[in-house]
Amino acid sequence: MRELGRRLAKLLRAGDLVMLSGELGAGKTTLTRGLGEGLGVRGAVTSPTFVIARVHPSLGDGPPLVHVDAYRLSGGLDEMEDLDLDVSLPESVVVVEWGEGKVEELTEDRLQVVIHRAVGDTTDEVRHMTITGLGERWASADLTVLIA
Repeated sequence: MRELGRRLAKLLRAGDLVMLSGELGAGKTTLTRGLGEGLGVRGAVTSPTFVIARVHPSLGDGPPLVHVDAYRLSGGLDEMEDLDLDVSLPESVVVVEWGEGKVEELTEDRLQVVIHRAVGDTTDEVRHMTITGLGERWASADLTVLIA
């Protein structure tokens, strides 16, 4: 998951919204940790479950990473407005865990990553992912570079 995040970071630029979904323990935060490494941002990327959002500034000339965990939020974009994601999005890469039904209105251009794993199988760490690019931004993107 971490390596996938590092590969995905090479495709991302300021203004990109990445929505991650999958059951608890699927690897959403681990993927985001790899994104942070690939983007070269400051600070340890950890789950922002209790603080809802964390901003990781770039250590170079790349965009900051805004990491949001919307698991505890029950409303849609109205509840997310306090996070000012619409203000952060143009100059940042915004990654939202559990964002379905909550952040789609931010932009038509987004990357949706759905992570599947065998629940209860502790011996098989294999994940299956569905990665879908939506909108003009992703229409011509070569997502095959993400395949290991």
